[in-house]
Amino acid sequence: MSKKYPLYKTTKSNEIYDRAVKVIPAGVYGHLGAAEGQFIPVQRWPRFSERAQGSYFWDVDGNRYIDYMCAYGPNVLGYNDPDVDAAAMEQMKKGNCTTSPGSIMVDCAELLVDTVASADWAFFCKNGNDATSGAILTARAATHRKKLIFFNGFYHGVAPMVQKIDYPGVTPEDVANNLYVNWDDIEGFKRVVEENEGEIAALIAQPYDHGNFYDNKFPKEGFWPAIRKICTEHGILIIVDDVRAGFRLDLAGSDHYFGFEADLICFCKALANGWNMSAFCGKEELKAAAASLSYTGSYWMSSIPFAACIACINKLKKLDAPKLFHDLGTELTEGLKKAAATDGFDLRTTGAPALFYLRIANDDSMMLHQEWIAECVNRGAFFASHHNHFINASLTHEDIAQTIEIAEDAFHTVRKNHPELG
Repeated sequence: MSKKYPLYKTTKSNEIYDRAVKVIPAGVYGHLGAAEGQFIPVQRWPRFSERAQGSYFWDVDGNRYIDYMCAYGPNVLGYNDPDVDAAAMEQMKKGNCTTSPGSIMVDCAELLVDTVASADWAFFCKNGNDATSGAILTARAATHRKKLIFFNGFYHGVAPMVQKIDYPGVTPEDVANNLYVNWDDIEGFKRVVEENEGEIAALIAQPYDHGNFYDNKFPKEGFWPAIRKICTEHGILIIVDDVRAGFRLDLAGSDHYFGFEADLICFCKALANGWNMSAFCGKEELKAAAASLSYTGSYWMSSIPFAACIACINKLKKLDAPKLFHDLGTELTEGLKKAAATDGFDLRTTGAPALFYLRIANDDSMMLHQEWIAECVNRGAFFASHHNHFINASLTHEDIAQTIEIAEDAFHTVRKNHPELG
C-alpha cells in the first residue's frame, strides 16, 4: 500500500447507511445507490458526504475526493461557485416559490433562446425526466401520433414510457408504442420508419451514444444529417436528450455541435450548477403544442434556480467552457492511459473528453476495471465503475496530476493483486 495515498476508511458512512436502509428504500436509491452496479464492492465507496467545494467533496468520515462524477453532472462550474450562488442568494431575498412566477423566468427563457441554436422558446421544469417527458408529450400533441423511436442502449429518464419492459413496475402497455433501432444504423432506421408510416411522433436520442457499461461512441460521418432528412420527409420530430452533454460540447446545443437541428432539445445537468431546474426548448411551430399540455409542478417556476441559471450560462460563455472541458478532459484521459500502460493495462477512454468513459480492456468480465476504480476511489479520486464522468471548470492541472498519481498507485496495486496477468 502506498504511504502517500493510504486507503480511506468509511466507518461513519457505513454506520449511517445501516440507519438509512431502515427508513429509505435501498438506503440510497437510483444512480447514487449500490443497486445500480456503479459501486462495486460497495464497502469501498463513501455513502454520504459532509460538504463540497470546487472540484472536491468530503465524506462524513472526513475523506476528500477529487470528484469526476460532479453529482452526476450538475456540478459544471465547481461546487459552491461564488458567482452562481451570489445570484441565487440575491434572488432569495426577493422571492422564490410565489403565486405568480417571478419575471426572472422570462429573462432566463430569453437567455436560453439566445444561446441554444434550435430554441425559439423554453419550458421549465425540475428534473431531466421532466424535460424528456414534456418533450415527448409535446411531440405527440403536435403530430397526433403515438409511436416513438429509441436507439438501443438509451436512457431518457424514469417515466414508464421511456423505460424497458422488464423493469419493475413497467407494464407492456407502457412501452407498447416504442420502436427500437441500433445506433448508427441508418438503413435500419429507414426500415422502421417505412414499416410504421404515419404513426411515429418522434425520435428521442442522445447526441452521441453515451450509455453505461460499454464504450461510448460518436455518430459516424453523415449519420445525423441522414436521420434529420428521413425524419423531415416523414413528419417525425427529433428530440435531442441533451441532459448529460448539454453545454459541455457546445453552448449552442449538442445538435449544433453535430451539424443538425433538433425540433425539441432537453437540458438539465449543466443549466444552473446544481440549483434544481431543467428545461426543454423547441421550434416556433411547436410552441402551441407545448402550451396545450396539462403539465406542471409545484416548484417548476421557482425563481432562485432561474437566477442561478442565468449566472451559470453567462459564466460558461465567459470561460469558453466547451474548449476548457475538452482540454482538461484530454489532459486527464491521456495521463490515465499512460499510467495504465506502465503496468500493462489497456485503458480505453471513449466519448467526449468533457464527459469521458473509462474501461480497462484487458478483461471482458469488467472485474479488473471495477477493482481499479475502487482502488482509485479509496485513495481520493472519485470515479464510478460503468458510467461516463464529468469535467467541471474548477478542476486544476494540480488536481489532474494528483489524480494520475492516484491512478498509478491503484494500477500498481491491481497488478500486484493479480500475478496471473503476467
